[in-house]
Amino acid sequence: MTDQLPQTMRSDARDNRARILDAARAVFGDEGLSAPMRQVARHAGVGPATLYRHFPTKQALIAQTFAEQRRACHAAVRDALAESDPWHGFRSLIERICELHAHSRGFADAFMTAFPEAMDFTADRERTLHAVGELARRVQETGQLRPGFVVDDLILMLMAHRGLQDAPRAARITASRRFAAYVIEAFRAAPETAAPTPLPPAPRLRPTHLPSTSVALRTTE
Repeated sequence: MTDQLPQTMRSDARDNRARILDAARAVFGDEGLSAPMRQVARHAGVGPATLYRHFPTKQALIAQTFAEQRRACHAAVRDALAESDPWHGFRSLIERICELHAHSRGFADAFMTAFPEAMDFTADRERTLHAVGELARRVQETGQLRPGFVVDDLILMLMAHRGLQDAPRAARITASRRFAAYVIEAFRAAPETAAPTPLPPAPRLRPTHLPSTSVALRTTE
């Protein structure tokens, strides 16, 4: 009996840790990094003492919560730089970054360092910006990227992309894909004769503070 107790405790600890991380992904993903630790504990069904035993600081919890997204970000950068076609690599990096940010408000906040102590994400952001700069150089040599593009345009894009976070999850993801397609076309230096790239489906977005499309059209007729 005494031989089994430590193993049982370790199993309970692993279960608690897994529940905390699942709760943190849900809470931070929906509400961003401003959500308090006690809300994560309540969502996980554990007490604050248990939460802080596993994750003494919010920074530690955030780093573990979005470890998978960070790995995906690293992979997106690596794959983009490895592409033999620089324009294809550039496009895929934009699409994958937007997708990562659309799935989680918390990851978007951490990546953009809205949470001051999320220093682990600073390296991710700098790595991504470096990759964009290198890709931009390669693509501009092919003539497929507009000459005025600068790396800060990626930050501008992500700041605008964060405006999608208030939409419901399904609509947010659909909107993110269409947003990325528009941004890519804006970055492209294509001749006027080039056929436009088909856009992803449009999301069904109805901001509550704006009139519906049909009403707006009637008022202008």
